[in-house]
Amino acid sequence: MQFVLTGFTQDMGFRVFAFEGVKADRTRAQYTVRADLGLVRKYGIPVQELPLLCRAFLDKCGESEEKRALIFSEDEMRVRANDYALARETAARRRPPRRPGGANAGTASRVPQP
Repeated sequence: MQFVLTGFTQDMGFRVFAFEGVKADRTRAQYTVRADLGLVRKYGIPVQELPLLCRAFLDKCGESEEKRALIFSEDEMRVRANDYALARETAARRRPPRRPGGANAGTASRVPQP
């Protein structure tokens, strides 16, 4: 099943994302995922990442016919926050150290050519 974000609403301290699930036979079903914005801030998850995280959460839950209103729980947020921290740490290790600019940096294009 593919999930397509159709929008979101703000409900008190929650952001409620609406998704449309499209099955292989082209039938559609509506799903919602609630995310607590207080917990999002607590775990340092960027708000811009919430739609993708909620879609991944739906993918993980599968196509359940009886449960279409889901909650992105604190446990899920904790796992995602740990994933983000690990990714940032890995990215920081991969960056080459910056070389200080020399006195002649950038003058190569200004040197007269013979």
